[in-house]
Amino acid sequence: MQQQLTPNRHSSSPTILIIDDEDRFRQALARQLEVRDFNVLDTGSGEDAIKIVRHDNPEVVILDQKMPGMDGIQTLKEIKKIRPEVQVIMHTGHGNLEAARLTGKHDVFDYLEKPCALDDLIRVIQSAREEYAHARTRQEIPAVKRTGLRDWLVGAHNARPGLIIFCVLLFAGLLSMPTPQSLETFLTSKKTGELGEAVAGYSDYRQMETGQSIADYYARKAKLYATTIGADGQVKKALIGVQQVALRAKVMVGILLVAAIFWATGAVPIGITALLVGVLMYFFGVFPADQVAKAYAKDSVIFIFGVLALAAAISKTGLDRRIGILLLGTSTSLTRFALLFGPLLAVTAAFLSEHALVAFIAPILMLVYLGAIRTAGLKQDRRLIVMLMLMLTFCGNVGGPGSPAAGGRNAVMLGILSDYGISLSFGSWVKMGMPFVPVMALVIAGYFLLVFKNNIQSGEVNVAAEVRRESEKIGKMTADEYKAAGVLLLVIILWTTLSDRFGMGGPVILCLVLLNIMGVLRWKDINNIHWDVVALYAAASAMGYGLASTGAALWLASGFVSILPDFLKSGTGLCISASFITGVLTNFMSDGATVAAVGPITVPMATLSATSPIMVGLATAFSSSFAHMLIIGTPNNAIVYSMARDPETGEQLLTMKDFLVHGFAVFGLSLTVLWLWVFFGYWQLISF
Repeated sequence: MQQQLTPNRHSSSPTILIIDDEDRFRQALARQLEVRDFNVLDTGSGEDAIKIVRHDNPEVVILDQKMPGMDGIQTLKEIKKIRPEVQVIMHTGHGNLEAARLTGKHDVFDYLEKPCALDDLIRVIQSAREEYAHARTRQEIPAVKRTGLRDWLVGAHNARPGLIIFCVLLFAGLLSMPTPQSLETFLTSKKTGELGEAVAGYSDYRQMETGQSIADYYARKAKLYATTIGADGQVKKALIGVQQVALRAKVMVGILLVAAIFWATGAVPIGITALLVGVLMYFFGVFPADQVAKAYAKDSVIFIFGVLALAAAISKTGLDRRIGILLLGTSTSLTRFALLFGPLLAVTAAFLSEHALVAFIAPILMLVYLGAIRTAGLKQDRRLIVMLMLMLTFCGNVGGPGSPAAGGRNAVMLGILSDYGISLSFGSWVKMGMPFVPVMALVIAGYFLLVFKNNIQSGEVNVAAEVRRESEKIGKMTADEYKAAGVLLLVIILWTTLSDRFGMGGPVILCLVLLNIMGVLRWKDINNIHWDVVALYAAASAMGYGLASTGAALWLASGFVSILPDFLKSGTGLCISASFITGVLTNFMSDGATVAAVGPITVPMATLSATSPIMVGLATAFSSSFAHMLIIGTPNNAIVYSMARDPETGEQLLTMKDFLVHGFAVFGLSLTVLWLWVFFGYWQLISF
């Protein structure tokens, strides 16, 4: 017998499904819950319950274990297959330990004997509803309101139909616009080999042949041919024309805009946006399938994957707690953490891989956060985790200007300067860039202390004590810790000495294999990393590659420069404009690609306007470190985003909005410090 009760179904009230073959008990319980303002559905059959779960989406199911036909365990399994987020309370009059064991292994929320006090049942239901919300987060199920058109358009995180429709129209409108004459001019300009020519900023300029245009080079590189029929009737293949290349450049600009909006607003899941980038590149013919795949598989992407897996191994052994004591031993308060650790990290990042530093420290700060909220008796303190993680990544980012060793972007700029016969020594770069680094780190520290410190619910957090407490829990070092420490030392040595030959990804993959052979790391551990972040950074790399290869990046950079007023085209004004343009673009493209696109435009402008090319070149390189606003800006951002998740609920504690809001503020502060402290400050005392 089946009966469904659906009175008073208010959208704001929780929906409960009762499954019990005892009609009188089921109906009586349904009436009691309705009085407590629950929407109640009920049935006496497991088979019918499956249909109700599929169509009516209850939050909580009260399930009788002993039923004829499909019993409680079978019904539970089927419910979890259909909707794993639904919370099931097992109700039985035959309660025993064995029954609890059987239901527990099938993901039951709680186990209650029948009958039980109504207040006890309601208390368990409310707890189950909380877990239901967490389960939806873990399953990436958006909580979209459907009370009206406006609510539907606004949607919820990972499902915002209004923004999706807007981006579709934006993309279509961009593609349907006539090709700008400036873009066509860039694509048809031929390489002459002269310094300062229009195409000098093209990413593959050195690979182009003299007399070859960007359109010809790109079409040949991407193997893009059009089929034509000659006068003799023969079918011939020729490289696609400039209009077709221009269309692909516009496609890449459209992808950049759409991806930036989606990633910044959470209109769709970040992993889906990452896939969309490749789909659009493929279906609009930017590259053939094999080259799209190659664009996703950059060394930086392998590096992101590797460090996430390596961090998992370090955390699994407990070695991260030992490292934390060494790095954070002086951070006895949040103030000392900000004012001492922040500048120390930034200066260190000028000489060592800031990505590796952030990857090793982020799990430690996550432990600090969990210990602090546990001590304070809190379930969550988002302000604390946002402060800890964003300070870490932003201070790591601003280490870039400190030395030529801070990243590939600096090497790109040294290459551009060398094209103009300028050789810049390691010491000269440090003299002109290092004074910026600790000052900027202190400014970042001041910003976060001002914005967050007095609003942190956990109170005054002793970072060093929290790390020490976590370390004491695990006792003496184990054999696995020693193995992990040895492999960690090996990867740092390889990064430091052989990264030019093997990249950053190769050494870390080698170390993952070694950890597996040693029995420290298993594939299951690797499989548990946040693959969506790996996909996100892969898509960002592919997008940067597409923008650079089609000439779209050069066109955008040149467009920025062309609208500058005259006073920003020479002297310190040119340094300001170069840093602003680079800073904006580097939030959407890789830092190296941005410097490669902007540098060859601004450096020759410096020579033509009697401005020091070194000043303009360094201004460009320095600001390529200011990728604070989006997760895709730098591996640092992607790493901390992936690690800042609640281990209990799966909730993303550090959001894309946090990056956008605080990253925008720190981006503005970075430019301000660069302009006032560097350009109008100590650079005035340096002879260029």
